[in-house]
Amino acid sequence: MKFVIQRVSQAKCEVNGSITGEIGQGFCVLIGISQTDTCEVADKMIKKLLGMRIFSDEEGKINLSIHDVQGELLLISQFTLYANCRKGNRPSFVDAGNPDMANELYEYIISECRKVIPNVQTGIFGADMKVSLTNDGPFTIVLDSEDLK
Repeated sequence: MKFVIQRVSQAKCEVNGSITGEIGQGFCVLIGISQTDTCEVADKMIKKLLGMRIFSDEEGKINLSIHDVQGELLLISQFTLYANCRKGNRPSFVDAGNPDMANELYEYIISECRKVIPNVQTGIFGADMKVSLTNDGPFTIVLDSEDLK
């Protein structure tokens, strides 16, 4: 599982011209799910995401979590995080989770985050989404479950 976590001052997702999710300060998280991911892997990733201290405190030190700043989440499924570009110029996506399993895990991640964060917004799984954001910093972290083993 891969999360691309972007600290944002605002972000939104649109599908067919309609806004499906919009947040102020918080994280816009692109979520890639592989064939081997499970709820247990998702739990570790969620714990790491929600504990990430990348907001500034009163002294300007990067020391606060999303909880500390009452931040919001915009969660976007993105199978292209599992693009394999080793051969040729056309990426292969064989490592991405099959759509049914990946959607189930994506929905699981959303539901678990909603237990902790009051405002969790989303894109639409498998849709052609237009995501816009203001990356605050810029601050972007790539979190890979392989690194948490």
